[in-house]
Amino acid sequence: MRHFSMHSLGLKNYQMFFITIGIALIVMLIVGCDGGKEQLNVFTWSGYVSDEIRSGFETEYGVNVIVDTYANNEDLLAKLQAGATGYDIIMPSDYMVSIMIKENLLAELNRDNIPNMQNISPLFLKKYFDPNNTYSVPYTFGTAGIAFDSSVVNPAPNSWSVLWDENYKNQFSMLDDQRETIGAALKLLGYSLNTSEPEQLELAKEKLIEQRPLVKQYKSEAEELLIAGDVVMAHCWSGDAFRAAEVRPTIRYIIPKEGSSQFIDTVCIPKSAPHKDLAEKFINYLLRPEVNAKITEFTKYGTCVPDAKKHLPEDLQKHYFIYPPAEVMESLEWLIDQGDFTKQYSRAWEEVKAK
Repeated sequence: MRHFSMHSLGLKNYQMFFITIGIALIVMLIVGCDGGKEQLNVFTWSGYVSDEIRSGFETEYGVNVIVDTYANNEDLLAKLQAGATGYDIIMPSDYMVSIMIKENLLAELNRDNIPNMQNISPLFLKKYFDPNNTYSVPYTFGTAGIAFDSSVVNPAPNSWSVLWDENYKNQFSMLDDQRETIGAALKLLGYSLNTSEPEQLELAKEKLIEQRPLVKQYKSEAEELLIAGDVVMAHCWSGDAFRAAEVRPTIRYIIPKEGSSQFIDTVCIPKSAPHKDLAEKFINYLLRPEVNAKITEFTKYGTCVPDAKKHLPEDLQKHYFIYPPAEVMESLEWLIDQGDFTKQYSRAWEEVKAK
């Protein structure tokens, strides 16, 4: 057996050995402390939780916040239905909340841990999808419409029909979202976004199949395409358009004259959440007016917390399409869960995408 001693190592090597061991212990201690932090796992839309908000919560509560993203509500639902666990916070849109409640996927919120719910405007509470806000808290609200580059698209469009114009073949994108994109075709045809008439849905499907050769890409993150100049028009959500306009000032946004969708995106806690108390602290943190204002500044969607507005720049307090006037609001519909008829929407969407 070889003896391990100061003499066998030599004094210099002996010192280096203990310096190395010391450094290793310090590194292990640091990693161990960080690894011991509680972790909040957020599953949300791309561009919905800024680094500033994430790091602010991490610093205040001494935790780590990990953010993962999805492209649409159906992807979120499919992942949870497939048994995905570990998420503490999810952000489904209104109609998806009602589906998830039926599927028993959401945890009831402990209001005692979320006193800042009192900061939310009554306009955004007690909606059809969660009448008592038992499972959901409003995060932002917005609309779907058309973003376009005004330096290229002239005259400015005012109708969904521009997305069927062969002059723009391979120059525009559509949302990769079955309800929104089928909804655009339904509105163009003069029908409700929430039709449960098979004949109307069939006509909308055929309209989208007719459009299919003109579409450059189905993508929910339209902001990226607009900024890069990959498209000159995009069927998109309002916040994506306004964020793109910050980089490319020629980007404009319209809600077509036929009408469109409005939505409330919410914050919920999955039933399988491993850190429910921490998730409720995070929700409460998001509802502070000064933090909530940062959400609007980052996402460019409307705030549901009235006191947050005074923390916003004037252009975001009075933005025409973030806070549309009454006549525009009248043309908007909520997307509502269609129950068993949803399968027909899914089948129609699969047929469109398969072309």
